[in-house]
Amino acid sequence: MKVLVVLVLALASASAGLLPKVAPLHPRDRISTPSITGRITNGKDAVADQFPYQVGLAFSSSAGSWWCGGSIIDSNWVLTAAHCTDGAASVTINYGATVRTSPKFTQTVASSDFIQHESYLALTIRNDISLIKTPTISFSAAVNKIALPAVSATYSTYLGKTAVASGWGLTSDSATAVAKDLQYVELTVIAKSVCQDTYGSLIVTDRVICVDTSSKASTCQGDSGGPLALDGTLIGATSFGSASGCEAGLPAAFTNVSYFRNWILTNAGI
Repeated sequence: MKVLVVLVLALASASAGLLPKVAPLHPRDRISTPSITGRITNGKDAVADQFPYQVGLAFSSSAGSWWCGGSIIDSNWVLTAAHCTDGAASVTINYGATVRTSPKFTQTVASSDFIQHESYLALTIRNDISLIKTPTISFSAAVNKIALPAVSATYSTYLGKTAVASGWGLTSDSATAVAKDLQYVELTVIAKSVCQDTYGSLIVTDRVICVDTSSKASTCQGDSGGPLALDGTLIGATSFGSASGCEAGLPAAFTNVSYFRNWILTNAGI
């Protein structure tokens, strides 16, 4: 199962500002056979216990398998992207890994314990968020939750803030080697209007946070659903980037967790 999200450009009656100049693409879909190769482009090696909230998610279905990231938000909840859970029959959750192949422990969860946003729409990458209910875990230095933004009637745009993304995505657009270590990169949040210049206002809404990748440091294939953190709070989940490539220097986008804070409260009670 693949979710290649490229907008239908035959919407001739729509205004130019609605449509993307560059097609958006989920990191999950950057190669023809999804795998767990590579790392975040131009990132740094994480040290043990640096990102205890980070999990690796090995999804499987009758049509194949794919890898995503996720974040522990409570002792029995993981948050990830809807395009990661979409079409999956089950997931094996890898906890506490710095070296990707050496998690502290794993759990396998069936799709019946996925809560994918009921209004997820792949075509416009709308509501790209899912929750996974897990057996209860015990926290430690290596495995722990990350705080969520406060429940509020308003939500922050985080404009100008520098946040940290982590994961095991591709190290470059041409990479083929498997990354041994968890990677991270610091990324600056840009204005929604700047991001709309690339992807259009149909794609970039208040549900999305965009970051600058002009330095060619970005999320890439394998990072989908993984965390964007600011001062110990989860503000985003890796959603999409440019179909031109991870190193194209065009904005990368994350699901805005603040926007979905009440949805998380309703569905997970957190």
